[in-house]
Amino acid sequence: MEPGSGLQRRAGAGREFAAAAAGGSPALPSRRRKQPPRPADFKLQVIIIGSRGVGKTSLMERFTDDTFCEACKSTVGVDFKIKTVELRGKKIRLQIWDTAGQERFNSITSAYYRSAKGIILVYDITKKETFEDLPKWMKMIDKYASEDAELLLVGNKLDCEVDREITRQQGEKFAQQITGMRFCEASAKDNFNVDEIFLKLVDDILKKMPLDVMRNELSNSILSLQPEPEIPPELPPPRPHVRCC
Repeated sequence: MEPGSGLQRRAGAGREFAAAAAGGSPALPSRRRKQPPRPADFKLQVIIIGSRGVGKTSLMERFTDDTFCEACKSTVGVDFKIKTVELRGKKIRLQIWDTAGQERFNSITSAYYRSAKGIILVYDITKKETFEDLPKWMKMIDKYASEDAELLLVGNKLDCEVDREITRQQGEKFAQQITGMRFCEASAKDNFNVDEIFLKLVDDILKKMPLDVMRNELSNSILSLQPEPEIPPELPPPRPHVRCC
């Protein structure tokens, strides 16, 4: 090692630092802290129900992940996904529950109805039997769901128009029999009307919320942020039949 080389290196480093301090390129990278994301104003639970094979999982995954699986496995029990959206100047964390369509899972899935602020009832426009099952699902809603839950009827698989067995008019007529129920046709495969389904449902929920809740007075509200549930809430007692099927 050459004599004085250590001193020369230290002196050189000192000159570089002085040059940086005088307006040259920065000697150290910036350490700006990232701003934490704004917390959600509300958490809303939405449940998707309907007979087996109507495309409930496909609608949920198209909305949350923008994906579509041609051969999805049947849901066993209950599954859920999370998506955050912004509407009416509010940040809403959606917890979307996807339920099994088989009757043997009804005792499990019924426990999720009471906490749902929105319910999406789905049938397959190419399968008449899934449409004929709608009164059965309405009985489940009347028995277990909150009376103020927003309802939306969806005729799925609009991409299979050539195989249609249920007309749009039939779907509209059924929805008109249920107070406050909206109707829409969609295609999870073609991503048609999927975002509109969920966003319109959330918008309807927000419109019904009291002004004091909209002003973020959420400390005692069922819409205030809570830990994500790992198990379903206790099964609520049946409520009186209030809707016509």
